[in-house]
Amino acid sequence: MKFLKGNKLYSIFTGTCPVCQEESMYKEPNPYKISRLFDMYERCSHCNTKYKMEPSFFFGAMYVSYAVGIAFAVAAFVIAFYAFGLSPLNIFIAIVIVLILFLPVIVRWSRNIWINFFFSYDEKKAKSKL
Repeated sequence: MKFLKGNKLYSIFTGTCPVCQEESMYKEPNPYKISRLFDMYERCSHCNTKYKMEPSFFFGAMYVSYAVGIAFAVAAFVIAFYAFGLSPLNIFIAIVIVLILFLPVIVRWSRNIWINFFFSYDEKKAKSKL
């Protein structure tokens, strides 16, 4: 993934600071540790970027999670229908299973996408340590 460094996609997929892309925003890198799914650092230890610009900042990520969930559901549908030729009921079940299994990933990616709407990569901050 290093080839994407400096691009918003790098920050979205890795969960790193959107400004310097040096430190993880999350205290627990594994999204499947459900009890710590939402635990984030207050600031980046590398560039001092404050992640929550205002209270309830990440409520906007709910709208993004809808779109990300739809993308996962469409992918599950295409695979179930075209690759396996499943019946409509089995396709529905496959979609529900995929959405349940990937829920922690969808939540994290939604937060990552949301914060990347408001911050951009800064090469100067990435190269200099506080």
